[in-house]
Amino acid sequence: MTALRWIVLVGMTGALVLFPALFEPVLRPFAPAGGPVIYDRATLAGLTASHLMLVMLAMVPSTLIALALAILVTRPAGAEFLPTARMLANIGQTFPPVAVLALSVPLLGFGTRPTVLALFLYGLLPIFENALAGLRGVPGSVLLSARAVGMTPRQMLVQVEMPLALPLILEGIRISVVIALSTATIGSTVAARSLGEVIIAGLTSNNPAFVIQGGVLTGCIAVLVYDVFGLLILAARRPAATARIRSRG
Repeated sequence: MTALRWIVLVGMTGALVLFPALFEPVLRPFAPAGGPVIYDRATLAGLTASHLMLVMLAMVPSTLIALALAILVTRPAGAEFLPTARMLANIGQTFPPVAVLALSVPLLGFGTRPTVLALFLYGLLPIFENALAGLRGVPGSVLLSARAVGMTPRQMLVQVEMPLALPLILEGIRISVVIALSTATIGSTVAARSLGEVIIAGLTSNNPAFVIQGGVLTGCIAVLVYDVFGLLILAARRPAATARIRSRG
């Protein structure tokens, strides 16, 4: 991620959220004759905040549960539950988010709850599989050294296994969060407030200017989040690499 790219993305995202009227000359050719150019039924800042809140409400429990399942099946006592854990993590991938929305609306009603459920289920698998790979990839020599100095299984997990597995865990979270940021737009089909509201308004009113606003803003946020996670992963890899080199020595 170059500094110039970061500056451009942050600047464009901030301007779209806070000062969308600045883009009216650029979007005017895409709006219908005599029609509105800038979406004004709600503020883009408010919709962006709601969009991010949907993602956070889904990703926090999805991350916690996926990590708990990965830790469980990598312990000797829980190894036999791996097929069950994989089945649970695959549920979200088996049913597309649209199908989850359709099935959950009769039970949960319209709005935030069915959207959060769909994003939660869809985010489980990448986090679970990456956490599983990360925990399984901890060198045996490192674990042996940890036991030799008298660490308990809990201390080994917290102080050795999780730090070494962290880069892969963060990669899984990054995948799930970016997918959720894009997928959250469909929540507006069941009355959840998100940037999908702008896109759907553009489609129903045949106004491509609205579609561009919602789509570009969603894309910019997703790229920014992807890049931020990239920095976190890079920072997490340094101590992990050092630990692996020491284990080989």
